[in-house]
Amino acid sequence: MSDTSLAAILRLLRAQSFVESRIDPGLGAVHGLALREFMFLVQLDQAPASRLRRVDLAARLNVSQSTVTRLALPLEKLGFVKREADPRDARVGYVVLTKAGRQRVAEARATLERSAAGIFRDRWTDKEIATLASLLGRFTAALPGDVT
Repeated sequence: MSDTSLAAILRLLRAQSFVESRIDPGLGAVHGLALREFMFLVQLDQAPASRLRRVDLAARLNVSQSTVTRLALPLEKLGFVKREADPRDARVGYVVLTKAGRQRVAEARATLERSAAGIFRDRWTDKEIATLASLLGRFTAALPGDVT
C-alpha cells in the first residue's frame, strides 16, 4: 500500500468515527435507533416491496446473517420489522419493513439530514459535498444496496 493510500484509508476511518460520534447519539435520543439499526431499516426501505432475504440484507450491511438476526429481534419487538418465510422454500427467510418502520425511517432520515448539514456547515461548499458523495459512491460502487 502506498503512503497516500494508507493516509486515505486512515483518514477515511477517522472520518467514519467522527461522523458516527455526531450522528449516533441524535438518532438514539430522538428516535431510539442506533446508527446500525437505522442503516438496517434504510436498506429495507429502499428494497423492492420493502423486504429482503436475510442473506441479502447481510450482504448489504457487510455483516453475518447471525448479526442480521440479532439486529432484527429488537426492531421486530418495536414493530418496525417482521419476519416472513418463503412459502416455496422453508430455508429462506425474509425481513420486511412494516408501516411503523417506514414511518420511523422517514423521521430518522429527517434528523439525519439536519445532522449532516451541521457536520458540513462552515467547512464545505455544496460542490465539495457533491464531489465527496461522488467519490464515496465510486469507492462503494461494487457493494450491494447503495443508499441515497
